[in-house]
Amino acid sequence: MAKNRLLRMDNVGIVVESLDDVISFFEELGLKLQGRGAVEGEWAGRVTGLGDQSVEIAMMVTPDGHSRLELSRFIRPAVIADNRKAPVNALGYLRVMFAVEELDEVLSRLQKRGAELVGEVVNYQDVYRLCYIRGPEGILVGLAEELGKK
Repeated sequence: MAKNRLLRMDNVGIVVESLDDVISFFEELGLKLQGRGAVEGEWAGRVTGLGDQSVEIAMMVTPDGHSRLELSRFIRPAVIADNRKAPVNALGYLRVMFAVEELDEVLSRLQKRGAELVGEVVNYQDVYRLCYIRGPEGILVGLAEELGKK
């Protein structure tokens, strides 16, 4: 049997219009800015298939250091599609889920920064309290509080 060579999931990428607004939102949630910089040139376009490109990138990391979000703002080539307001059942749609403590307090802080609750906070079999919110630019974020772990 072949040995599994997968080591970990390195990051999830999200394309945004305003890095500053989205960084601020995820910092409020509890992620830390790990680094920010530009990636440009034909070599980068060979990876993405976009040709010569210029992208500003910010890497956000969770408090445990195990998960990261790569936020990208394309300068060149221009963005060609906008799927931010797509419903959760759209093909290929991205949702990021975070485990949190004190869901109501986290939700309140994020709503002060413009987050909108998508449906409602739901108790799933007294194991989790879950909800979806739309953050800046309509980014869909899931929040999950494990019950009985306090």
